Amino acid sequence: MLARLSSRPAFRRCAFTGILTLALLGAGLPTLATADHGPRPDLSRFYRQKVKWAACKDADAPKDLQCGKVTVPLDYAKPGAATLDLALARYRATGKSRGSVLLNFGGPGGAGVSELASDGKEFMDLTNGYDVVTFDPRGVGQSSPVSCGAGADQGSAATNEEPADIDSSDPKVVLKQLRKAAAICAKYSGPVLPHIGTVNASRDLDVMRQALGDKKLNYLGFSYGTRLGAVYAAQFPKKVGRLVLDGVDTLTEPLSEQGMAGAEGQQTALEDFLNWCVQDIACPFGTDARSAPDRVVGLVDSLDRDPVQTDFGDTFSGQDLVGAIGQALYSKQLWPTLERAIASLVEDGDTRAVMAFSSGGSGLPGLRSGGKESGGGLVDAQNVPLDNLPAALMAINCADDPDRPTAERITKDLAGLRAEYRAASPVFGRYRLTEVLMCYGRPKGTDYIRDDVKNVDTSKMLLVGTRGDPATPYQWTVETAHRLGSSAVVLDNKGEGHTGYASSKCVHTKVNDFLLYGSLPPSGSSCQPDTSASGE
Repeated sequence: MLARLSSRPAFRRCAFTGILTLALLGAGLPTLATADHGPRPDLSRFYRQKVKWAACKDADAPKDLQCGKVTVPLDYAKPGAATLDLALARYRATGKSRGSVLLNFGGPGGAGVSELASDGKEFMDLTNGYDVVTFDPRGVGQSSPVSCGAGADQGSAATNEEPADIDSSDPKVVLKQLRKAAAICAKYSGPVLPHIGTVNASRDLDVMRQALGDKKLNYLGFSYGTRLGAVYAAQFPKKVGRLVLDGVDTLTEPLSEQGMAGAEGQQTALEDFLNWCVQDIACPFGTDARSAPDRVVGLVDSLDRDPVQTDFGDTFSGQDLVGAIGQALYSKQLWPTLERAIASLVEDGDTRAVMAFSSGGSGLPGLRSGGKESGGGLVDAQNVPLDNLPAALMAINCADDPDRPTAERITKDLAGLRAEYRAASPVFGRYRLTEVLMCYGRPKGTDYIRDDVKNVDTSKMLLVGTRGDPATPYQWTVETAHRLGSSAVVLDNKGEGHTGYASSKCVHTKVNDFLLYGSLPPSGSSCQPDTSASGE
């Protein structure tokens, strides 16, 4: 059933030659690993810039965190036209620095600057040899954030009316809502939307590398950040330094199959959370592990029928709750906070704590209407749209996926897909299927990642896969390593949770040893679970 959502057989590959036919001009500039089909746009002015660091404007930012920016073309085919500013943040090296290590925290749609500001302590070991740098990718956070209008004005926001009621009995209604949702997202996101996606984010990454003064890119990417790192390795193989990919994304599976795997993984993680939660008399789902999953379904269905009002004048539905729970399940460390947040929702109708999960923990007030008002400049942190994370996730995934099933295909398959996704997860199935279908009505994405990100000719890179990962199955690590070729070295983390660096002392040590000293573990080596589990 899932294969029918693809507009072509899985083995078919059509070369994408649009954006990626471009290479770089200028003395000493890197060459893009792609065919040359025409004049090369001059990017030298972007590669000549240097980052100017200063104290961060956000009053809540740590005092030793510095902020800066780089400027990149909106359209790499037309570098003389519009530009974008990308937000950067760093902790300076405490000793002798060998340059910078860039971090991407995943998503897609995760803002690096706010994440480093709140959880930078996890990376302080790396300041023994590096400036630890992160960034908000184009369309994300302070970097011309995309939006689908959440809170911008009543009556027009995509979230004020269910964007895709996939439970509708009439597929024509679903298709109409999907087209409407795509148009609303285009309206509120502005000119950055057609130029979003991993292919352009990777080119931005190389501009950052040069602006930071690094001859090669040292990089630590989590989850979606592994997709970005792999694309960089394919585009700029001779500029790869020490690259670590933790929580490895798939490079080949269509969104339909990714959505099913995600739903199954999240359902397993939810059941693990519930088994822990019911041991506490204060668990909002009771103390019986057998009935707790049905209680979750009941709460979601109840909120979908009768959403509750939030402090910001809009409503909070069951699908909003599902999205928040999905974010919280990425780490056992968040289980106690999730339990208290849901208890506040159930007992008092207070949505603030669960909304903090769905907004990525960023500040909730101060909404704006997306990137088109910024003129390419940075947006103040308090003015990032509330829905930027889910809006960017959809936009980037759609830009990276070439499959666009026709209206006839969706009409034919929808009932079966609803049943399959709900069987995979009674809680997450509808939410994940909606994410997959949201690409309908958007331009077709690139074939480059599926077709050309393989057999990379780079220095050795470290891939970390976690056996109990609810978001990026361990099998994806194996498949991606095989696809990338002999450069990929796999570390098998036999623990639980999404990614290993923050949850496993063994993984943390081995990653740091590679980044700081170039010491790689043997491919196929493993890390055993830590003896003490978080959340217990």
